[in-house]
Amino acid sequence: MNEQKVTQRLDTKGLYCPEPVMMLHTKIDELATGEILEVVATDPSTKRDIPKFCGFLGHELIEQTERESNYYYLIKKG
Repeated sequence: MNEQKVTQRLDTKGLYCPEPVMMLHTKIDELATGEILEVVATDPSTKRDIPKFCGFLGHELIEQTERESNYYYLIKKG
């Protein structure tokens, strides 16, 4: 993962659409602009949904990786 300082983490492993994005929406509201959230998920639909979420709401998707059947995202709140 990127060496940026992660402010918060959100574990959505085992959850399926739309729950990971709903939880992301709630969690990112708790952050200040510029803070970084790490999200881990197991639902493959997050590969599509999280980048769209970031683009639509003006957050920066810093990194998107896949390791051992888990999907990791670093999101900077816009």
